[in-house]
Amino acid sequence: MHHQAEDSGPGGYAAARLRLLNEKARSGPPRRSALAGLTDEWLAGLFAAGAPGARGVSLVAVGGYGRAELSPRSDLDLLLLHDGSDPETVSKLADRLWYPVWDLGLALDHSVRTPAEARRTAGEDLKVQLGLLDARHVAGDLGLTTALRTTVLADWRNQAPKRLPALRELCEERAARQGELQYLLEPDLKEARGGLRDATALRAVAASWLADAPREGLAEARSRLLDVRDALHLTTGRATDRLALQEQDQVAAELGLLDADALLRQVYEAARVIAYAGDVTWREVGRVLRSRSVRPRLRAMLGGGKPAPERSPLAEGVVEQDGEVVLARAARPDRDPVLPLRAAAAAAQAGLSLNLHAVRRMAAGARALPSPWPAEARQQLLTLLGSGRPTVDVWEALEAEGLISLLLPDWDRVRCRPQRNAVHLWTVDRHLIETAVRASAFTRRVSRPDLLLIAALLHDIGKGWPGDHSVAGEVIARDVAARIGFDADDVTVIATLVRHHLLLVETATRRDLDDPATVRSVAEAVGSPGTLELLHALTEADALATGPAAWSSWRASLVADLVKRVAAVLAGQAPSAPEEAAPTAQHERLALEAVATGAPVLSLRAQTEPPAEPSGDPEPLGVELLIAVPDQAGVLPAVAGVLAMHRLTVRTAELRSLDLPDGVDGSVLLLDWRVAAEYGSLPQAARLRADLVRALDGSLDIAGRLAERDAAYPRRRGVVAPPPRVTVAPAASRHATVIEVRAQDAPGLLFRIGRALEDTAVRVRSAHVSTLGANAVDVFYVTQEQGVPLPGEEAVAVAGKLEEALRV
Repeated sequence: MHHQAEDSGPGGYAAARLRLLNEKARSGPPRRSALAGLTDEWLAGLFAAGAPGARGVSLVAVGGYGRAELSPRSDLDLLLLHDGSDPETVSKLADRLWYPVWDLGLALDHSVRTPAEARRTAGEDLKVQLGLLDARHVAGDLGLTTALRTTVLADWRNQAPKRLPALRELCEERAARQGELQYLLEPDLKEARGGLRDATALRAVAASWLADAPREGLAEARSRLLDVRDALHLTTGRATDRLALQEQDQVAAELGLLDADALLRQVYEAARVIAYAGDVTWREVGRVLRSRSVRPRLRAMLGGGKPAPERSPLAEGVVEQDGEVVLARAARPDRDPVLPLRAAAAAAQAGLSLNLHAVRRMAAGARALPSPWPAEARQQLLTLLGSGRPTVDVWEALEAEGLISLLLPDWDRVRCRPQRNAVHLWTVDRHLIETAVRASAFTRRVSRPDLLLIAALLHDIGKGWPGDHSVAGEVIARDVAARIGFDADDVTVIATLVRHHLLLVETATRRDLDDPATVRSVAEAVGSPGTLELLHALTEADALATGPAAWSSWRASLVADLVKRVAAVLAGQAPSAPEEAAPTAQHERLALEAVATGAPVLSLRAQTEPPAEPSGDPEPLGVELLIAVPDQAGVLPAVAGVLAMHRLTVRTAELRSLDLPDGVDGSVLLLDWRVAAEYGSLPQAARLRADLVRALDGSLDIAGRLAERDAAYPRRRGVVAPPPRVTVAPAASRHATVIEVRAQDAPGLLFRIGRALEDTAVRVRSAHVSTLGANAVDVFYVTQEQGVPLPGEEAVAVAGKLEEALRV
């Protein structure tokens, strides 16, 4: 039953509207339709007061209001339709309708047209035509509204062969602009692919009678997104469709969900249903339009009759028809448990889509495979995973009908699971498939491509469980690999790959590769050359599937260097103890100049690696920055601060004292750093040197300059970063104490760390800086003044002081 507005005036409607929105017992579709009904009554009252007994004029709701789907802050989309007989009366009526809406602060999209004008505008503007497809009578001459609805629908059906390709283009342009709703951390519920606009487009396709969307779950998915938008409007008080990070917890609470992750997961599930329905529907539209253009010519050539579609066999029980993979007539899904995997593998290998009805038929007759799987099932899964980019669409088709959950029950825990890390482009499940796609390009690089592909599919499977996902994932991977039918030795290799899938990249970017303890610990974890080869390929596939920030030429070169050193140890060679390389002629030249001038001297030199292709250019790995400074306090924070001022990112940093030739007095510190320009080109060495001189003599206020620059760029509101954490890595090196800093990345972070370490009077031997998105993981090898590791208690105290300094 609708709330009754006490009168047709804005006050009565506003009060009734407010009561309805504050009524906790009513939400979702009932509240949206009640709000539409309440608004109908108010507008009908305004219409009756403004045009008593008027004929030839009607008020029509279009778009979302036409569908009676009013969210708390939705626009009112209205058309005042008239027969053209009394323009002056219609104009006055329009004022009597529009002004009260504006007075209440409601957004209004309005137009005044005759049926002919409305029809002509719809023919010219696709968005207007889509809005009119949902036209609904509110007040006035019902015959006028009904006639327009009938005409607009007839036009839409007649023009569908031309208008639907245009609609598809609109959808594709919007998806390219807004991204995929099912993967975004701050999605636009309406505009992103798989959002409310796409759901409306599918209704329009259905209204054309040319093709229809798969209906199972579509209405529920659409309703879920509308529920989230309602909660977003209520919690923000704004007409917004963007689910911003800082509002997600409130929206989740409004919907009675556990937290923001549970909210995002529901949004992603709904978006996936709509996006998949869109893929199937647009494929069907294309097929129908192609057949319409071809068949008249065929009929003319064959003398009439409808030609039977060609069917060419792909695998047992699987054929290709009309550019899709369908089941053979003799296929028996209820008696052939391997059929879904066989059909999927055939489709991916051929680069074709799985027909919706074929997938549903297989899902209806599917049953779990025996444990262990038959050899054919394992081979078909590996063929599917090794097919490259086509694997993604085929996997999504199986998943949409529940077949993946039947084959791999552990998949449900990672399905649509968000990853709250800006580095990650995908949800956990899509990232796993993306990793398999990337790994398929490396199958020629390894002796056991089957183990690589399965490890790629399972490496993050533990993210659905509490605790360290690598530890949980190892347990799950053992179980899944055994169920799929791998023998005990292969199961152990897969489990090792999952357990240590982050080992190479974390060690290479955060540890001193010249330290034998580093290389030996990796060799012990990996165990064999074959596993190392697989782990190297998995590391690269995982990083490439994460996003552009997770892999670079620099990271690749560090990992390759580590793999080479570990391979030598696994082949029986002992890692050599770190020896300080003898100073080069350039080192000595810089050192002597620093002593002679009593000031820092430096040189910049680009570092490259050979191109991947013989004809290509060398790939930049960064820039080598060599600095020689007369030994004094404060060198590390001074250099780090000057580099931050010049927007240079530090990747690795080594500091050591240099012995000078006999007869030369003084002591020199040599800094050998790898840096990269944050924007544009590198600064001139002379400018860096001048600023470094001022930083060391105290005349350059680095902290103040960095603070000013920070203040000039106001930060966007977003999630509050977790506090910094500083730990001592146990037994990571016999030659130094390893201190690991995890913090929010920011300009000047290394400067602040350097200043804090100076205050603790430790000596920094080297630093390894790693940044992933907003997260910095910086590792420092420190010693006492005598060059030996810190005692345990002192190391913990230094870490504590550093953490305290960074929290300020």
